[in-house]
Amino acid sequence: MSARGRHRRHRPSSVTRVSLRLTAGGAGLAIPLVGAQLAQAAPQDTWDKVADCESSNTWNINTGNGYFGGLQFTQSTWEEYGGTAYAPRADLASKSEQIAVAEKVLKGQGPGAWPTCGSSAGLTRDSAEPGQLRAAAPASAERSGGETPAAEGRSTPEKDGAADRAESGGEGGKASERAQRARAEREKKPTTYEVVSGDSLSSIADEKNAAGGWKGLYERNRATVGEDPDLILPGQRLRLAGSPERAAPPSGRTSGGQGSDERAERSGPDTRQATKEKAAQAEERTAAAKREAREERAARAAEEAREAKRAKQAREARAAKAEAARKAEARREAARKQAAQKERQRQAAQRGPSAAAPVDARPSTAYRASGASWSSGYHTGVDFAVGTGTTVKAVARAKVVSAGWAGSYGYQVVLRHSDGKYSQYAHLSAISVRSGQSVDAGQRIGRSGSTGNSTGPHLHFEVRTGPGYGTDINPLAYLRGRGVSI
Repeated sequence: MSARGRHRRHRPSSVTRVSLRLTAGGAGLAIPLVGAQLAQAAPQDTWDKVADCESSNTWNINTGNGYFGGLQFTQSTWEEYGGTAYAPRADLASKSEQIAVAEKVLKGQGPGAWPTCGSSAGLTRDSAEPGQLRAAAPASAERSGGETPAAEGRSTPEKDGAADRAESGGEGGKASERAQRARAEREKKPTTYEVVSGDSLSSIADEKNAAGGWKGLYERNRATVGEDPDLILPGQRLRLAGSPERAAPPSGRTSGGQGSDERAERSGPDTRQATKEKAAQAEERTAAAKREAREERAARAAEEAREAKRAKQAREARAAKAEAARKAEARREAARKQAAQKERQRQAAQRGPSAAAPVDARPSTAYRASGASWSSGYHTGVDFAVGTGTTVKAVARAKVVSAGWAGSYGYQVVLRHSDGKYSQYAHLSAISVRSGQSVDAGQRIGRSGSTGNSTGPHLHFEVRTGPGYGTDINPLAYLRGRGVSI
């Protein structure tokens, strides 16, 4: 029902229908009914007034607020009073079917089921029919003279009991059975769906695997959705299964007669306007939600971009810092190498050259030159023709083995080098070192002369593998092997 009231639970009346049947039988009348429907005790215009108050006399209305049909049934009331025997929902039933169910509601709950519209329309519990009229056999209506045989007109307890059982197990029992079956089926599988923001018929049909796709879904819910299948509103409840709905009358008229047509025509624009307003509001909410979602995505994207930029800047800063550290380390390493080189040069300068020529002159007599003047028959060293007093230098770092007179060699100096070789400097005129002293390459050890067995001023230079005579090697080759250019 509408927000103006809710139906109470149905309480069956204890009034029997025996008197009504006896009266109809006693009068010998046959009352033909179509489909054994309820007789409408409340006047037709009274129900029209209730519907006009509840729904502007729009019998197929479904605004999605949980109340359906011209008399605004709730789904629970519609099911409780056997409405599912006619249609799954009140707005899908005809006007007469809705009134038939309303008669039962009026009988069970009274006019309070429509708390505002019921009393204003003059609806009372006394107007509710106490029972159902049974349809007479078609043959009875066609009897000549319109009389009913006495046997048929009279009532007996046995017949009344059988009639009551047949009546309770007939239309009402079938309706209850159908309602129970429908409820059981609904419990097995959802048969309706409530529209939420962002839905479309296509998305609902795909998600719920609706028969016939979105077109079948639209045909089953044409009265609910309206003429535009692209416009559905949040809160609307759609049938997912069942047969297509009957299209609403094009002019918005119902089966309530001319007065009802006029009222529907008068209320139609208002209803359409309200529907348009609801649609506009729903569209505005959807648009607002989409805008909010877009703004949220944009804000998230902007934040991600800022975070990516900060991360890139941090990486670049770390890379620049690492590069600066690498360059600084390279500069420090170069400085260390340069300092080491300078230190080596300084130490080398202090030590002098690693090897040097004994005098600054060219050789005059070669090594191994033959001649009778040498006791071995050949020259065991090399001579440098220099004047007396010329500085004589040690050819390499060494220790003085002997320094003094040596017979035919005159004054001489013999040095022992670190490689185990010995060098001899003979015919000196002066000696500047003593035995046991250490000397560096290029250090002066004496001066040239012509002492001993000599034919004139010169330096006799030998290189030996031992300290004594006879172990000589080529002195020039030894010097050149140490980098001395002679």
